[in-house]
Amino acid sequence: MVKRLISSFAGVVVALVVLFLSGTIIFNISISIVCIILTYELLKAKDCLKYTFLAGVCYTFSAVMPFMTQNMSMGWRMSFSLFCVFLLFCGMIRVHTVVTIDNLCYMIATTMLATFSMSCLVTLLRSDDFHGVYYVILCLAGAWMGDSGAFFIGRKFGKHKLAPDISPKKTVEGAVAGVVTVAVVFVGFSFAYQIFCGYVYDVFFTVNLLLVGIMGIACGVLGIIGDLSASVIKRSTGIKDFGNIMPGHGGLMDRFDSVLFVAPFMAMIIQMTSGVVPESNMPKLLFFL
Repeated sequence: MVKRLISSFAGVVVALVVLFLSGTIIFNISISIVCIILTYELLKAKDCLKYTFLAGVCYTFSAVMPFMTQNMSMGWRMSFSLFCVFLLFCGMIRVHTVVTIDNLCYMIATTMLATFSMSCLVTLLRSDDFHGVYYVILCLAGAWMGDSGAFFIGRKFGKHKLAPDISPKKTVEGAVAGVVTVAVVFVGFSFAYQIFCGYVYDVFFTVNLLLVGIMGIACGVLGIIGDLSASVIKRSTGIKDFGNIMPGHGGLMDRFDSVLFVAPFMAMIIQMTSGVVPESNMPKLLFFL
């Protein structure tokens, strides 16, 4: 428990530093590094690191995409993605006697999932010059606070197993607590952010707390699905953790698994809506949904 808390504190400190420098290229570099590490851990889980050329293509995709997300059109990103898939198939043709189609599909699917998901954090940040950091914090809170709520409540009150064959320690009570925790954090943080912007920046807007709470519930559920998805990979590959980069937690993937589906969902919602609108430009109504 002590190691887990220390690792969490260190992770929060690093995240705060990166967010403080979010107006610079440091944010993109940080996301790129995270994508590379996640890809490494996922490939290692299925013993795919030995396919040097294929792994190299996956690393390249993970390293480059967070920069393309900000600066280039969807057409360029799609073309780059297809080119990397093309290279992977070329590599498989060259070493088809040792690389199975199962391994290739696993490499493509997991690399793209981890990379596109984390790159959505760049999309969130750059979607609004003023509120971008708020979107990123809300997204990460939607994933990580649910984990914390489920962990502590589940340990104390959990009796009914959620998915015993996938993750024996997870309980229905913990899952419900995690979802409720995310909803409460979303509402509380959004309310505080609304007041903070008014007093500090003289920017006034109204947040629809009911809709934010509903979004929190959705993110809480998506976080659980992401967590269980990563657990399925661990079960199928026979590993306990994806790594040991974070003592008490495991690998970076063990910490970011709940972000996998939350980040794309948040990015989709933000891009489909106008986000937080200053009161000077629009009557009090809104937010997000």
